[in-house]
Amino acid sequence: MGNTFGHLFRITTFGESHGGGVGVVIDGCPPRLEISAQEIQVELDRRRPGQSKITTPRKESDTCEILSGVFEGKTLGTPIAILVRNQDTRPQDYDEMAVKYRPSHADATYDAKYGIRNWQGGGRSSARETIGRVAAGAIAKKILKLVADIEIIGYVKRIQDIEALIDTNTVTIEQVESNIVRCPDAECAERMIERIEQVRRDGDSVGGVVECVVRNMLLGVGSPVFDKLEADIAKGVMSIPASKGFEIGSGFAGTLLTGSEHNDEFYSDETGKIRTVTNRSGGIQGGISNGENIILRVAFKPTATIRKEQRTVTSEGEETLLAAKGRHDPCVLPRAVPMVEAMVALVLCDHLLRHQGQCGILKP
Repeated sequence: MGNTFGHLFRITTFGESHGGGVGVVIDGCPPRLEISAQEIQVELDRRRPGQSKITTPRKESDTCEILSGVFEGKTLGTPIAILVRNQDTRPQDYDEMAVKYRPSHADATYDAKYGIRNWQGGGRSSARETIGRVAAGAIAKKILKLVADIEIIGYVKRIQDIEALIDTNTVTIEQVESNIVRCPDAECAERMIERIEQVRRDGDSVGGVVECVVRNMLLGVGSPVFDKLEADIAKGVMSIPASKGFEIGSGFAGTLLTGSEHNDEFYSDETGKIRTVTNRSGGIQGGISNGENIILRVAFKPTATIRKEQRTVTSEGEETLLAAKGRHDPCVLPRAVPMVEAMVALVLCDHLLRHQGQCGILKP
């Protein structure tokens, strides 16, 4: 239960951190879409471990294999299965965690729910599970780009108390990928990297915020009440490991304004298109996209597994201490960027197909 996401564009991920491999089955992808393992690999390389001095040193190529659903470079409309095999596993690093619960990790809750858990690297609760999401997100991104030239760009907005000022209208993927922390503000990125290196040396970790902008979004995508576009985006990004908060548009800062200050007034542009003067709604009103940029933010906690000794208990309830071993990111933010982009792409692709099915048959 809980391993499938989406309605018409639906994904099911599988695998554990230190098992044979991880992957995804994608159902509902339209036929005749040109796609290759190389295109998917570009996104997986942005997510993979060992890519820089501020990420986990675990060495994985994360090479993807397309097992089904693609023939002669085009999708068949049948389920697409993608597999990434685990290579650099060190389950012995987790021997102590077989009986000791890591503070703020999923060890205790998995034991409480299932009565059994894969304690090697966190098993299913590991962020390695997101490989399947990012692979599927690469396909969703391509569909969105082809159908409506929709562009999704995520970046690190804040690391701890170091926050960047970024223009969501002009930021580019080249700027994001220009440094290892994935912050398009070069000066701020340097300070972020220094902070992450410092906490790594201290055996500790830090968190922060990923911001994501969707440009060229179509007008009218989404549904009212329980399937609001922002509600589904929130569910998608909040399912990413270590995520702890979600904002869209003005977010919590909007609570400091009055209605007259916060409302997005309308105007007609030179083409007659209805636009908003401001975008405090974050591109969505009433659960439906209004054609403006969708702007959202996701807060990520400090990595739970750290080398500093902390109080904990064993699975038998005995009090003890734990200084965790293994290879872990001192900050998940740089590798979380493609994860956030992927989940946003999956939601938008699913809603776009649902919109077409409901509203695309009878033209106004």
